[in-house]
Amino acid sequence: MSTRIAVDIGGTFTDLVYFDEKTGATVQGKVSTVPSAPEQGVETAIQTFVPPEIIADAEYFLHGTTVGLNALLERRGATVGLITTDGFRDALEIRRGDRVEMYNLFWHQTKPLVPRRLRLEVPGRILADGTIEGAPTAEAVSSAVRTFAEHGVNSIAVSLINAYVDPQHEILVEKLLREAGFEGGITLSHRISGEYREYERTSTAVIDAFVRGRMANYLQRLDGKLRDLGFTGQSLITRSGGGSMTFSEAEERPFETIMSGPVGGAQGASEFAHLLGDEQIVTADVGGTSFDTSLILRGEPQILFEGEIDNMPIQSPWVDVRSIGAGGGSIAYADTGGFMRVGPQSAGADPGPACYAKGGTAPAVTDGAAYLGMLGPGELASGITLDIDAAKNAIAQVASAIDQPVEKAAAGILQIAATSMANAMREISVEQGLDPRGMTLLPFGGAGPMMGTLLADEMQMNRIVIPPYAGIFSAWGLLGADMVQSASQTLILPFDEACVEPVNRILTDLLTGIRARGESSDAAEPSLRLDVRYLGQEHTLSIPVALDGERLGEEIPIIAERFREEYARTFGATMNDGLELTSVRAQLKTPLPKRDLVPPKDASPASGVAEIEAYSFRDATRKPFRICPRDQLGDGMDGPLIVTETVTTTYVDSGWHIRPGTHGEMILERSA
Repeated sequence: MSTRIAVDIGGTFTDLVYFDEKTGATVQGKVSTVPSAPEQGVETAIQTFVPPEIIADAEYFLHGTTVGLNALLERRGATVGLITTDGFRDALEIRRGDRVEMYNLFWHQTKPLVPRRLRLEVPGRILADGTIEGAPTAEAVSSAVRTFAEHGVNSIAVSLINAYVDPQHEILVEKLLREAGFEGGITLSHRISGEYREYERTSTAVIDAFVRGRMANYLQRLDGKLRDLGFTGQSLITRSGGGSMTFSEAEERPFETIMSGPVGGAQGASEFAHLLGDEQIVTADVGGTSFDTSLILRGEPQILFEGEIDNMPIQSPWVDVRSIGAGGGSIAYADTGGFMRVGPQSAGADPGPACYAKGGTAPAVTDGAAYLGMLGPGELASGITLDIDAAKNAIAQVASAIDQPVEKAAAGILQIAATSMANAMREISVEQGLDPRGMTLLPFGGAGPMMGTLLADEMQMNRIVIPPYAGIFSAWGLLGADMVQSASQTLILPFDEACVEPVNRILTDLLTGIRARGESSDAAEPSLRLDVRYLGQEHTLSIPVALDGERLGEEIPIIAERFREEYARTFGATMNDGLELTSVRAQLKTPLPKRDLVPPKDASPASGVAEIEAYSFRDATRKPFRICPRDQLGDGMDGPLIVTETVTTTYVDSGWHIRPGTHGEMILERSA
């Protein structure tokens, strides 16, 4: 075991949890996020909740953040120039030659991160078989540097055709850029992706170049504040594909941290699913500004090997988390047709919902919940006491606009938000051929337990599990984020015995390259996945393969049969065609010392209120709701009631029964 501190930054709150190795205690806390300087929120959380001696003894600091993601969505990154091969200047706009929304006449393609005037070409080309036809010239590179200087370019992405086969031309361009006097950041596509698909690799390189400076500056500022507080351990940040990486590696590979924020919840859900022995879980992470949902099958989150942000692909391992702009801070308004909408605009942390009494006046989801009594006595984390009159006044604005009573408008805000969240949950379940009605709903985040029964009603689910540390569950998930490094290489061959030696050779090269980054330990465990498809198909399935040391540990027919089983599970049928290998994926994982799950002892604030009039969505009216601290559930209770604890509130509507579980969780089931 080892003492460790984890901090997850959300749009409204910054969540902290630390595990004390000496006592086995796990302590949680929550403070307001500082949008203009997220590292200040981290510093405040640590100073508020972590004793100096714990900071000094901590071996790890684990972090989840949306700094990179927000930089992309808000287009606040570096001024990027792109150098590519003659004839490939427009790859970012040609894309795949298709439309994301085929039947939407008003659909517009996402504006590229690099305008055409800053996408410049160099001569020379490497063919797909490695044959070299010419080389980039110093004159072409020097001309590009002069153009970039005129436009204030401070970061360059280099993506040359077929660089995944042979990177020598990209390396040459980097050398020529430095000789021409360019001093900014340089991203070479082959260093971040060894895979084919020119558009996707170019997009990944550009995204890396775009967020590199902003991410590096943020991590350096944060690490400096940690050292000033007395922390002497190792600083880690979560990867989009799960696990964690050091701050120094994240500065070199920032594209791997784009989805750092939402991944912690999926990791925690995976760990908790193993503990419960639950085969199928749908997560519902309801924060202040966003809603994130993922699917946990057989105890594991679903991993993709290409992500997408704002219609821009990223070739990187990616936990399949679907995010929408719906959370406690989402603002309700009346559209031009007189219909009420909720989100994606958010009140955020500053000024926040009107009921926080920080100057906000727009009606948010939290205002609706506060007015309806769903948050109990109204004493929240971070010392916030809800202003119910301010919430009512805010809701009255939209209620007047849609000509409805305030209470009906407030209930509508919650129901519209729940419907939006449920639609995202259907994307990862129903749209993948899975029936969520037999699954377990795992809600967490500051507003997740409050929305739990509404979401279950929308999805027709009958079982809800509220985990311990639900209000800061994503931060708790970070505590178990093993250090992970990965690399991949395209290798297109018939999938038969003849591919064994090429796979072993590529695997050795990939593991050697990972170790050359200098961040892996001697205890790192290697693993392998092979991307396989039927001949003639475009897309693949990634199949885990056992190793014998650092070589293939299974015979090809066994792996092929596993592919067919996975294909049948995914698509409902198999084919008679032969198989083809497309990519080799290697990973090194350094497990963090395990920590025990000890439910929090300080489970609820002392409000002194035994009952409150709150709105029942099942009965469509207000009625008495008991107020029960989480640690006083006894053997269980029937709804309606509201369960209070330090950093979240669980709303239990009529028709639900709640009881404590064996691992500190609360289990909600529909009453007969």
